[in-house]
Amino acid sequence: MSAIAGQTAFVTGASRGIGEATARVLAGAGVAVTLAARSGNDIERIADEIRDGGGRALAIACDVADRLAVEAAIAEAEAAHGPLDILVNNAGMIEPIGPLASTDPDDWAQTIDVNVKGVYFGLRAVLPGMMERGRGTIINISSGAASNALEGWSAYCTSKAAAAMLTRAADLEARAQGVRVIGLSPGTVATDMQRVIKASGINRVSELDWSVHIPADWPARAIAWLAGPDGDAFAGQEVSLRDETIRRRVGLIE
Repeated sequence: MSAIAGQTAFVTGASRGIGEATARVLAGAGVAVTLAARSGNDIERIADEIRDGGGRALAIACDVADRLAVEAAIAEAEAAHGPLDILVNNAGMIEPIGPLASTDPDDWAQTIDVNVKGVYFGLRAVLPGMMERGRGTIINISSGAASNALEGWSAYCTSKAAAAMLTRAADLEARAQGVRVIGLSPGTVATDMQRVIKASGINRVSELDWSVHIPADWPARAIAWLAGPDGDAFAGQEVSLRDETIRRRVGLIE
């Protein structure tokens, strides 16, 4: 991880779960991190803890579904820490969970706003600068749901499929300018999202035992690894943490 020391990163959905773990791991690797989430109090607490540990961290309350808020947050992050080297599009939501024929249209649309538009807004805000500088890494948190329909998850599956295509499209347009855009599919992770899924009682994922979910620091460590030189081989791809070879390369298992 020393390869990314001194870089700058912007992590969305950083108030808990994978986003929080990613901010902590990146900061521990010497990266100046900006934590973005709607929950300003939570990210400020996490940023304080990172700073208390000697890291560099900035907390900015931001709703990724709001384009202007995303643009302003990234501008503030760059004013504080310098041009961004790493963007982690992690913010996402699973609900509404339920039959497509009876889901609330407004709730369904909100998931698209966060999981798809939020990724696009992040990409749109950082790509011009990264392409001009000739460097940068963008990691979009993906899911097996991007390619597999699951009962009750129409909004989530649709949104993750769209985000996966954004990864491919951005890679197609930006790789030649030195920007790497990568999707990371972590599998099932022990976060609050899994508690929501469990409570729904819908589809096979809700039936999984808690012990099979990986800890949030696993995808966080994979993100730090992909942000370094090893990420070169995965530009434009969806990297799956279910793959034992990837787990070994990251150092998660022996």
